[in-house]
Amino acid sequence: MKLVKVIPMIAMLLVGVLSSCSADAESSELVIANSKYETTPISSPKQEASTSSQVSALKGINLGVAENFVILSKTGITDVYKSDVTGDIGVSPITGAAILLKCNEVTGTIYTVDAAGPLPCRVTNATRLTTAVGDMQTAYTDAAGRSNPNFLNLGAGSIGGKTLTPGLYTWTSDLLIPTDITISGSPTDVWIFQVAGNLDMSNAVRITLAGGAQAKNIFWQTAGAVTLGTTSHFEGIILSKTGINLKTGASINGKMMAQTAVTLQMNTVKRPQ
Repeated sequence: MKLVKVIPMIAMLLVGVLSSCSADAESSELVIANSKYETTPISSPKQEASTSSQVSALKGINLGVAENFVILSKTGITDVYKSDVTGDIGVSPITGAAILLKCNEVTGTIYTVDAAGPLPCRVTNATRLTTAVGDMQTAYTDAAGRSNPNFLNLGAGSIGGKTLTPGLYTWTSDLLIPTDITISGSPTDVWIFQVAGNLDMSNAVRITLAGGAQAKNIFWQTAGAVTLGTTSHFEGIILSKTGINLKTGASINGKMMAQTAVTLQMNTVKRPQ
């Protein structure tokens, strides 16, 4: 008789334990990279709508007159021949002699503040360059000042293999791109990447755009230097407080705007459409 009474009790206990495990398993699976933390529980419908609205409301960075340049620098553009640059370039306030690109490497206008610079193609226009550099610095300040990021320190500063959806991203340290990444979104979506340190892309690594994402809507603001590894490919507009360095054979579909120097080594630079 005692055995008969114990068996139902054991059955009830087993049902309770299994139900609890099932609930825990379901809870552990419902995570997504949808906020300033790399993985957080899926939000309620109301919270998801709020996050989506915040991302869709993100505005791009106004480059002003700097928009017309594919390379803009305050202290010079060095080059290892032969690079292929499509778009206007310029340096200011440093003399045009600090532009080491040759005329046959640039499909566009080479602007200088004085009579120095590549001949016979250079065009002297100090006023235009002064305005462009001022707008470049304003754009940098705007990008750096954006607050309430959708993603904070994603990947702990190493984002190889990730697909990046639209939004504001912030890293409080260096950022490394060790393997290929994808930037995915619509033609009107905006990405702003704030990097407190250096940005380094490893050799032969590529950024690929998907879903209609456009390089002209992707902004990389870096307080430190930017280095693109040998034969790597980059997408987007770089606003760097320091230097931008391209290693041999690296290419970029975007713009490079540096408050110090831009260094080229047989690179392909194309202004985004």
